[in-house]
Amino acid sequence: MTSPTPQMIETLRDNIARLTARERAEAHAAPLSERIAGQITAFTGSMRFVALHLAVFGVWIAVNLGAVPGLPRFDPSFVVLAMVASVEAIFLSTFVLISQNRMAVAADRRADLDLHVNLLAEHELTKLAELVARIAAKLDVPVDRAEFGEIEADVEPTEVLDALDQRRREEGLTQ
Repeated sequence: MTSPTPQMIETLRDNIARLTARERAEAHAAPLSERIAGQITAFTGSMRFVALHLAVFGVWIAVNLGAVPGLPRFDPSFVVLAMVASVEAIFLSTFVLISQNRMAVAADRRADLDLHVNLLAEHELTKLAELVARIAAKLDVPVDRAEFGEIEADVEPTEVLDALDQRRREEGLTQ
């Protein structure tokens, strides 16, 4: 495998920097509610959150089992603990869903970008194939027209999507 050229490395660094800057700007411009949900989700997905819960629930359980002398039992049946945990689970799942929705939108945008870049690259390669065929014809270089004809034809994305949808229907993968 060959190593990237200095220009390619610089181009990659530039692209990474620009995309990172854009992601930061979009994160900064996100609504306050989404930023708060993201911060809560990030914290609740951490080991600090697990440790905090182990400590709080451990003390709660120890106190209400009577294992801590001098502290009265305040939830001997653990009903309040169950209610607190249930309410917390409701809110945490909501925050996770908000974050997942935001990530799904970002993933859809990246997929759209990938599709458009790929279609552009395919179109450019088609034009290059046409140019190579004309050069070959000028230089009397034999070309297998059957194979080249396929390369020279632009791919129509809607036809590809229709074919994929048809195949999924035939295989019972979609309604």
